[in-house]
Amino acid sequence: MFPGGRKLPRENDKVCLRREIKEELPKLKLGRLTLWKEVKATNRHSGRKMSDSIFIAKKASGRLDIGDKKEIDRAVWRKPRGGMRLTPTSRYIRDKLFPRA
Repeated sequence: MFPGGRKLPRENDKVCLRREIKEELPKLKLGRLTLWKEVKATNRHSGRKMSDSIFIAKKASGRLDIGDKKEIDRAVWRKPRGGMRLTPTSRYIRDKLFPRA
């Protein structure tokens, strides 16, 4: 699962991402962030409206120590097609960023 979260009032997407990463993975440091894509859709099963801003970090460093065990039970670096279960949004992101050769 890719990191996610909800914006606080008066918070923009980039500030939200940095805050969420700091809360969930406090030792991870992100370099420059670039907005890659905004995805707005309605979940066809629940009817819930979804709005995702997907960023690419130029660099990531530090350890994947978990900050909030209620939010994350483990964190590991994985290859894009390393046999992990993905949500539809995560699969879409993976396939766009790492298309099959």
